[in-house]
Amino acid sequence: MLGLHNRIVSLAGVRTLRAELESVEDLVRTFDAAEISLVIHAAGSTSVEQCEAKPDQARHVNVDLACNVAKACAKLGLPLVHISTDHLFSGEKSLLVETSPVAPVNVYGRTKADAELRVLDAHPLALIIRTNFYGWGTSYRRSFSDVIVTSLRSGKDLTLFKDVFYTPILVEMAAIAVHELIDTKTAGIVNIVGDERISKYEFGIRIAEEFGLDVSLIKPGLLSDQTNLVQRPYDMSLSNQKVSKLLGRKLGGVREHLSRLHKQNKTDLLRRFKVFNPSMANHIVDTKK
Repeated sequence: MLGLHNRIVSLAGVRTLRAELESVEDLVRTFDAAEISLVIHAAGSTSVEQCEAKPDQARHVNVDLACNVAKACAKLGLPLVHISTDHLFSGEKSLLVETSPVAPVNVYGRTKADAELRVLDAHPLALIIRTNFYGWGTSYRRSFSDVIVTSLRSGKDLTLFKDVFYTPILVEMAAIAVHELIDTKTAGIVNIVGDERISKYEFGIRIAEEFGLDVSLIKPGLLSDQTNLVQRPYDMSLSNQKVSKLLGRKLGGVREHLSRLHKQNKTDLLRRFKVFNPSMANHIVDTKK
């Protein structure tokens, strides 16, 4: 089951149902009627600037609605996967583990950190995934890799920060890892990130090299020079040692994942998703059909 807050998605063989994330009771009725067996909650307000400008809205979407989903799942005894973020720390240390104390520096990070606590309080057996994934996005929401590929293919210069570090993972590989953890009934917080800590600038260079695009279009920049942006952590890298031990394998590095991303671009994958009604309603996509 895929829950969407702002969009309706049309997928072949998939039934779309309406649900109100504002109401625990409505969620319980919807989940029960659709015979849902698993909930993955990935909805959220993720714009750092918008969260800072509208903190009450950010808290409602990121914390209150997530808590509603967790309460509904707990009432029905449903497994829950809650998608969190790597944006939870001060950015002064690298490759942090799941037990590292959170220290968010902005509203977005604080709401996501609070959501983790509220979700686990409502549903102690929930699986909380801290991650930073990329992949082919939709027409209305592009991922970081989409922005880079689109800009370079258009011959546009692109400035990327060389002082911001993270551990990105291809969304396909993240999804596989999540499902493996579900199968083992893992609960609590788990970092699902790639094996490699890399700067945003170097990530852009790697994409250009993989796709045969003009590397010279990518210019190095510094987040420290940006005085008009909301404060962000300089280092968001997380350790994936815990998940690697749980799964008995590595999750893969940047070059390996970018190669898979490139291969996906040559298949029918990008034409499978069609947004047909960008409404502001809450919806459930029942993928059991």
